[in-house]
Formats: sequence, C-alpha cells, structure tokens
Amino acid sequence: MKRIFTISGLMLLFLFSIDAAFAQNVTVKGKVTDATTGESLIGVSVQVKGTTSGTQTDVNGTFTINATGTATLTFAYIGYAPQAVLVGSQTTINVALKAQANELAQVVVVGYGTQRKLDVTGSVATVKGAEISKQASTNALSGLQGKVAGVQVTNGGSPGASPSITIRGLGTVYGNVSPLYVVDGVWYSDISFLNPQDIESVSILKDASSTAIYGIRAANGVILIGTKRGVKGKPVVNYNGYAGWQSVTNQVKMANATEYATAINELYTSNNQSPLIFSNPSSYGKGTDWYGLVLRDAFVTSHQVSLSGGTDKYTYNYSFGYLDQDGIAKTNNYQRFNVKLSNDFKPTKALKFGYTANGLLGKSKDVNGSIFHQLFGAAPTLPVRYADGNYGDPNDYHTGDGNNYNPQVTLDFFNQKSKNIRFTYNGYGEVNFLKNFKFRTSFGGDIGQAEVRGYTPIYQATLAQKSLVSNLDVNHTETRNWIWENTLTYDVKIKDHKITALLGYSAQNNRDKQLDAHAQGVPYASSGNQHNSFPDTAKVTYYATPGSQVHTRALSQFARANYSFKDKYLLNASIRRDGASQFYGDHTFGYFPSVGAGWVITNEGFMKDQKLFSNLKLRGSWGKVGNSVVPINPSIQVVSSDPYLTAIFGNPQTAYPGASINSLVPPTIVWEKAVATDFGLEGGFLENRLTFEADYYNRETQDAIFAIPIAGSLGTNNSSLIGNQASIRNRGTEFLISWKDQATKDFSYSISANLGINNNKVLSVLSGANPIYDGGAGIANGALATRTVVGQPIGEFYGYKVTGIFQTPAEVAASKQTSAQPGDFIYQDTNKDGILDSRDRVVLGSPLPKYNYGINTSFTYKSFDLALDFQGVADVSVYNANIAYRFGNENFTKDFYDHRWHGAGTSNTYPSVNVGSTANAAPNSFFVESGAYFRMRNAQLGYTLPSVLSKKWGLSRIRLYANAQNALNFFGYKGFTPEVGGSVGSMGIDASVYPLYATYNFGVNVTF
Repeated sequence: MKRIFTISGLMLLFLFSIDAAFAQNVTVKGKVTDATTGESLIGVSVQVKGTTSGTQTDVNGTFTINATGTATLTFAYIGYAPQAVLVGSQTTINVALKAQANELAQVVVVGYGTQRKLDVTGSVATVKGAEISKQASTNALSGLQGKVAGVQVTNGGSPGASPSITIRGLGTVYGNVSPLYVVDGVWYSDISFLNPQDIESVSILKDASSTAIYGIRAANGVILIGTKRGVKGKPVVNYNGYAGWQSVTNQVKMANATEYATAINELYTSNNQSPLIFSNPSSYGKGTDWYGLVLRDAFVTSHQVSLSGGTDKYTYNYSFGYLDQDGIAKTNNYQRFNVKLSNDFKPTKALKFGYTANGLLGKSKDVNGSIFHQLFGAAPTLPVRYADGNYGDPNDYHTGDGNNYNPQVTLDFFNQKSKNIRFTYNGYGEVNFLKNFKFRTSFGGDIGQAEVRGYTPIYQATLAQKSLVSNLDVNHTETRNWIWENTLTYDVKIKDHKITALLGYSAQNNRDKQLDAHAQGVPYASSGNQHNSFPDTAKVTYYATPGSQVHTRALSQFARANYSFKDKYLLNASIRRDGASQFYGDHTFGYFPSVGAGWVITNEGFMKDQKLFSNLKLRGSWGKVGNSVVPINPSIQVVSSDPYLTAIFGNPQTAYPGASINSLVPPTIVWEKAVATDFGLEGGFLENRLTFEADYYNRETQDAIFAIPIAGSLGTNNSSLIGNQASIRNRGTEFLISWKDQATKDFSYSISANLGINNNKVLSVLSGANPIYDGGAGIANGALATRTVVGQPIGEFYGYKVTGIFQTPAEVAASKQTSAQPGDFIYQDTNKDGILDSRDRVVLGSPLPKYNYGINTSFTYKSFDLALDFQGVADVSVYNANIAYRFGNENFTKDFYDHRWHGAGTSNTYPSVNVGSTANAAPNSFFVESGAYFRMRNAQLGYTLPSVLSKKWGLSRIRLYANAQNALNFFGYKGFTPEVGGSVGSMGIDASVYPLYATYNFGVNVTF
C-alpha cells in the first residue's frame, strides 16, 4: 500500500512539476508574414489571450512577448483572418496570416478617417506603399500607372518631372485638371516632395460620394496618401538603395547624310531651286548621328535610410533619402534630398498627438527644351566641329541652309540651373471623451521656394547661334500655404445599429508670389568653366519685373453620417459648405452634398446556405463636388492709361491723358461643379481567392470654365473670353478581377487585372455649334489641329482626310487641288460640293484614351519573389507634328525617307519631301497615328538571404533585387513614345517630346 502511495505521490509530483514548468513565463519570439506573398506584416497585434498583455510586430514583422506555456497567443491584423496558437514548449512561433475570408471586413482609408470596406458606399481603390516602392519610379505617382481602373497616368521624361493624372476622364478645361492630394491630412497640388519609400498606403477616391467631403477641390478626384509611422518595438534601421541606368527605348532612326543629301536635292528640285546643294550625296556617307552624340545611357541611383521604433507611450519614424538622376540628354541632371520626421505620443488612453515634417531640396542642371526638336531636324551632313575646331555651321553653303542650329552649340551654351526648397508639416491632437466621442485638430502647411537661373554668355558659334551681350535671368517663386482642420466624431453601436457621425470645420490660406529679374553685361567670375558654372552675381544689379501674386483663402464646414443595420443595409450622407475668395458676392459659397447606399447581399438570411459567393455587395451613390482652382476675379474691368491717347481742352490749351478699355471681361464666374452618379457591384468566390469589382459612373461637369475665342476686330487685347460656358460629360465602366492563392507550402501567387472604359463628350458650350480650335504646337503656318465642339470629346484631332498621293501633273490638273503638284496629298471632298475647303475637314481621332488597363502579378517561391506589372491604353490617337514641323532643310526619319514619294508610282501613302509646304502641312489624317501601346511597366526579381546568414552578420534581413521598368514596349506609333501629354486643347500633339526610356537597376534592402 505504501508503495502505491509512493508511486502516486511521485506521479503527482511529476505532473505538478510539468504544470509548474508550463506556468513559468518564457520569452517567445517570432515573425508574422502574409500567407500569400510571404511579405512581413507590420503592426500585427499579438495578444496573450484573456489578459491585457500584448505587443505588435515591428517593421520586419517580428515580435517578442512573455507568456506561460499554457497561454494562447492571438494574432490579429486588419484584412486578415485571426489566428490562435498555444505556446506550449515553443520559444519561437512563426505565423502566416491568410487574407480575411470576408474581404468586406478590411479597413480602407477614406476622407477624414477609415471605414470597413463593408461600410463604403462609394468607389475607393487602395494601393499599398510596398507595391509603389517595388518600382524604379522617382515619383510616387508614376507607381500608380496600371494599378487602378479609371486612373490615367501620363509620365514626363525629364528628371524630377511629375506625371499628370486624370481620374475618370477629363472634366476640367481651364485651370488645374489634377486631382487633390491629401498627405497625412494636408492638402497639396502635387507630391513631388515625397520619397516613394516613405509611403505606407494610397487611397484613390473616384466617385462623388467619397470625394464630396473635400468639396472645394474634389472635382477631379482625390488621392489620399498615408506615410509610414513608427511601430512599437526596439529601434529598427532599414536601408534601401539601388543603382542603375536609363536607356532610350524605341529610338527613332533618322536618315543618314547620304539619304539626307538626296532628299534635300529632291526638295530643291520640287521648289524649282538651283543649283543643287549636294552635287554628290554619296560622298557624305553616314554623317553625324546627332541622337547618338547627345543622348546617353543615364546613371540613376537612390538611397534611403529609416529609423523607427517606440514604446506604449510614443513611436517614431525618421528617414533620409537621396536621389541622383541623370537625364538621357547630356548635361541634364537632377538631385533630390528628402528628410521625413514623424512622432506620435500617447500619454494616456484618451489623448494622442504627434507631427509629421518633410523637407525637400531639389537641384537640377536643365536642358534646353528645344534640343529634342533640334536633334530630330539637324542635318547629318553637318559636322559637330570643323577641322579648325570651330563649330559646324548649318548656314554655310556647303552644308545647306534652313537648319539654323547645331545641337552641340545649344547643349554647350545653354546654362540654366533650378533649385527647389520645400518644407511641409502637419501637427495633430486627438482626445477621446464620453466613450463615443473623438475630437481631432490638425494644422499643416507648405512652405516652398523655387528659383530658376539662366545665363547666356557673349559668344558666336554659328551665324544664327550667338549672343552679343551676356544675359542673366532669374525667376523666383515663393509658396506659403496652411490649412487648419477640426473634426468631432461620434461612433456608437446599439444592438444591430452602427452609427458614425462627423462634424468638421476647416480654414485655408494659400499664397504664391513670383518675381522675375534680368541683368545684362554680367561677366563670369575669375574661376570656373563658363559652360558649367554661374557668374559671381554679388555686384550685379537686377532689373526686377513684378510677377504674379496669387492669394486665396477658404473657409469650410462639413458633416457626414454613416449608418449600418445588421451589416446588411448601409447609408452614407455628407454635406460641405465652402467659401472661397476666388468668388464674390452671392457666389462666394458653394454647397456640395452627397448620398450613398449599399446592400451586403451575402449577409441576408436567404444567402446563408449558398456556397457560390464568399461575399457580394451592391452599392450606389450620387454627389456634387467643386473646383476652386480657377482664374481669380477676371470679371473686374481694368481701364488702362494710354500715353498715345490725349485730349486738349481749355484756354490756354492743356493736354489731358486718356485711357482705354483694352480687354473684355466675362460675367461673374461661379463655381465649376461636377455632379456624378456611381453604381458598383463587388464580390468574391472560393473563400475570396477570386474577387471582383465592377462600376458604372456618369459624371457631368456643370458651369465648366471655358475660353471662347473672340474676334480681333473688337479692338481688345483678348484672344478669348473666359467664363462658365460649357458642360462636359464623362461616362464609363470599370472592372477589377483578382486571384490570390497559396498553391503549396513554398509557392504562392496573385494575379489581378483592371480595365477602365471612358467616353468624354462636350454636352454644351456657349459658342453653340461653332467649334473652338486649338493645338497649334509644331504645325506650320499657324494651322490648328484640334477642335472642341458640342457632341464630341474635348480637343479631338480635326483636319483633312488623305485619300492618296498625286502621281502626275495630269492628276493634279483633273483634281480640285489645282495648286498642288505631284507628290502632294490628295484630300477628300467630304461634303461633295466640288470645292475643297475647310468645310471638308473631318474628325481624325481623340487624344483621350477610351481604354486604360493594367495587369499586376506577384509570385513567391521560398526565398525568391517576382513581380511583373503590365499596362496599356487603347482607342487613342497621337498627332505626329514632327514630320511637318519644318522651316527649311530639316532631316527626315528613315521611315519617311524609305517610303516617300519620289516619282510616279513610288508611293501612294507617303508624300514627297515637300511635306512641310503649306498644303501638305495642313492638319490631316497622315499625321494622326494610333497612340495605343502595351508595355511591361515593371519587373522585379528579389531574393531574401537565409536568416541564418543575415543574423551571422548581425542583420535581421537582407534582400537583393534586380528591377527593369519599361523594358518591353509594343506600339505602332512612329515616334519615340505614344505617351504624349500636353495642355487641354493641345493634348496628344507630339512636337518632340522627351523620349521614353527604360530603367534597369540593382538594389539591396537591409534591416538592422
């Protein structure tokens, strides 16, 4: 019996010992990743179940927590299904969270807060900062290209340039057509001050229901950007850097010297000029390759270091970035220095405050904007320099005349530098009280100073390229903006009812001041190369010219209410009252309401047992938003004194100065408003591995500010009259479909595709059926290539339809174009009245793409990751103005030379080399080409070194990657790139744009 008790006692003692061991606190470490992509998840809540003990994952997705062996750790993260893991004897726990089975439970950023995706009744798209940072884009907005349906991004080529963005078509004609950018709660017109590596997330608000809360500036859409904040945990240092090069893609091939000489002889013959310039064209050989001489593989490098961490009471995130980007034209360079500082403090559960500050210093060595036109037209028979060292002069008899430029001279003597200093800031405070209330106040602003200095020395390089006096020009611009916003939020859930109400007050002040200064006879300092340095301006006297000064103010009140019943029926309503100093009288204030509704169908009882849909939601919205970026009070009549107008009165006679009204003013300008409706359906299948969204929208811009041309016979200085004179409609559909899957333990992937279809139409304009013509860039004799008219898109291409080429004098004599000659275009008599005149012109195409689409993929296999992004546009046209942009003996493309008409029967599609003549250069269908393209926007292959190896070196993580951007491009356009922007009315006209280039780089991401 004793033995039995003894054994029993030992067993109890053993079990007690085990229990005691499990009851002891142990330190548990681990990492949390995305089960599909393998990416580290930052800010995951790690909690000891049933206690208040918890922590969050850091920037590497790692965590450390104390727990007993009997404890259960819960892992929760927005948009992911929670997991629970028993600690047991484990000291290392790695968790892969799967995307939330219910996609509608994800949280998205909206105006003045966040909402569950389930509660959103408008059209909101979200792009993670990680998707943007995985690109070689120097501007964060370029990283959005192809990512979101209905968002068109048009990139500029010059270093440091910001792309242009339109959301759901072009609705604004006069003024700022860009969306509003809200960065950490502060309003901006551009985000060039942001380093792409500092972005946490981007939300694009597309419909009026989601944008109406920003009424005053929301007519063109709103882009919300949240930057990275600190995360509780030990200090973490992260470095991301790359270096690579940019190379011109799809370079246009020009005729060589022999071909050029042959073509110029033909031009002289067709114009009955003699003697011929080139007696022996073949003796010139290939000649000078001007593109090869000036363009280059341009170096680019970027580096960013960040430090983040914090405690329960405060967190911090600091970063420093440096970018050095050469332009593809020699001497062109851009450098950018970024600093970002942010702190968040939480001294109590109810109180939180913090700040964000961004600093930017941008410097560039600029390139003459005309250099690309010069390279296109420069004679290959012209040497860069003669044997005696002097520049080749295109005006010399031996090289032909008409080309009044040697591109190397332009490159050598153009000396312009730009500098941009910018400081943006935002401070906020939040207090929670009475359980359901939160008050937030924030004050932010933008302080900027930009300066452009250009210097021209005394020189004479060629007959035309010279300067007899030195000139120094300085343009100085200052920006001082601030915004103060206050919101009170009430959030409560009562049984099946969830209500969130918001009241807000906002005040803004924006001031821009510009000053131009000029000085002549400025010598260089005693040291320095005149082509690469600026003169000593210490003793220079400037002749300053007052520039523009713009000062606007705004005052706003707004309110919004969200209501949800049983997570099935949703209602959203908002109203904003804006007052803007751009308007006056009864039109000072504008009112911008919106309403949205949603039905979560899968939460209905009758959907309970169905297996097809993981979620299904129907939504609709209506709203009105405004645009305050308009001409300021142009309705004020200005009377100008005129020394040439005098009247003589009295005895003795006295001369009295006169005055005149030289300009017409429009009626009072009122708010330009966009009224829009949106209907959407979104859902998921197969546990949300397959998801989709579909939207239909109709947006009408009412009282659109438009410039109507007026007759010069009125005797004014105006060429047009500005006012609320048009209405414009954008109507379209958008689609998004995505597939995410964890195929095996080691392999996961995701594929998504989006498509935006937009139709732009002018509904009415004050000029009635009379077209408004524009788009003269690069067109000979002032001919205009675009028109805007009721019933058609804004700025469509308009001109004659080419049906062939005249082959013989007899064909010319028998035609309606009796002044033509063989080799000229044959134009269609469209109205068949027997007369060829301007009434025969037809629509030739539109620069506004009907289709925008993108395909985005990611693959992860063990330590390897691969991202491939594709993007394209379709049903869009480009006007190739380069071909007819001729003033003399400019060169021809190899394509034109090979296919030109140079005798009867040689071509019935390409004209003769006399393409620059008045009749041939008239806007016509030959110059309009398809602007459709498809490209591999970005490709990145990465490899993360084994943790054993990185820890051996004292590092947390090392990832190596190779990146290629715009490496593959498919299009039929005969220019450098069909991605041609431009101002409204001249959009899509290619008069030597900055060439498209591909970027290749290699980089490393290291976490300490």
